[in-house]
Amino acid sequence: MRLETLAIHAAHAPDPGTGALAPPIVLSTTFERDPDGSYPRGHHYARNGNPGRDSLEGAIAALESGAGAVALASGSAASAAVFSLLAPDDHVLVGEDCYYGTLKQLAGPFARIGIRHDRVNMTRLESVAELIQPRTRLLWVESPSNPLLAIADLAGLARLAHAHGAWLACDNTFATPVLQRPFALGADLVVHSTTKYIGGHSDVVGGVVVVGEPGDILERLKVHQSVLGAVPSGFDCWLLRRSLATLPLRVRQQSENALAIARAFAGHRQLAALYYPGLESHPGHALARAQMSAFGAMLSLRVKGGEAAAFAVAARTRLFTRATSLGGVESLIEHRASVEGPTSRTPRDLLRLSIGLEHAEDLIADLGQALDSVSP
Repeated sequence: MRLETLAIHAAHAPDPGTGALAPPIVLSTTFERDPDGSYPRGHHYARNGNPGRDSLEGAIAALESGAGAVALASGSAASAAVFSLLAPDDHVLVGEDCYYGTLKQLAGPFARIGIRHDRVNMTRLESVAELIQPRTRLLWVESPSNPLLAIADLAGLARLAHAHGAWLACDNTFATPVLQRPFALGADLVVHSTTKYIGGHSDVVGGVVVVGEPGDILERLKVHQSVLGAVPSGFDCWLLRRSLATLPLRVRQQSENALAIARAFAGHRQLAALYYPGLESHPGHALARAQMSAFGAMLSLRVKGGEAAAFAVAARTRLFTRATSLGGVESLIEHRASVEGPTSRTPRDLLRLSIGLEHAEDLIADLGQALDSVSP
């Protein structure tokens, strides 16, 4: 089945008890045993499983062409679940341009239990190869990256990881299964913050880890999910499963809007740089064209005049909301470095834009007037 069909029909059927087309929201924390002590209906306690969570995990695994999925309470819980597969003295290579929350996990709680990491330019396979160690167990990549939209060669990284006995984990949040298929390129694990495009409406927090092959990794992640307990609620799962039906339509339209905006402002006199892999001038454009079906709905701008000018542009927009996060139907604009804090390596003049479903021409006009109102 094509992606649009899977988004609606995967792991979904009319409710067997009532015939309801919309799945019920199962909020129960516990489930009845039969007189013999068994659980023939498949559930016994909500931390271990919920009918809505089963449906969500099955649908996302199908969309990513994975063997199984583990839904968690946030994107951060999902990345932590992957790092929990490692042992003391194991080594991780992570992109130098990477979500700051992932880096905080590796530098904080996982460093304290002996897991080591190095940051590397994931767009340069030779740089990655130079930093691989005998105890390197995981390559963690974002492509496109957050917030500079760098493009990494996923197939090349997979070959490199597997040649050294390591896994490749791809944070596919920016691309979604609509635009990029990491398992087809050799990845072992795919991670999403389902808060973003999969949820798509800025009203639910969640995360998921998808595993490419059945076996030990999937079973260990299920144990992590149950024992550590960072699981989504029944209502959260229902919201996410409902949003999957429109995921392909939303992401493709948002990507089309982003490309129009990037083309409109490439070379704008108020911008020092514009990062979007759909532009032919982007250094990763050819690779993005080869491994993605479209270029995504995220773009970043560097405003001439520095941090003050960047804040001024954000303040003058009318349709873009000044808020962190991404992937919702509404367009967002944020000064990324101030969100990340004093240790951020993000340029102080950078604004990250999440493009929504408004009309592209309205967004272009709004961003244009905001840029034109600020002198470099």
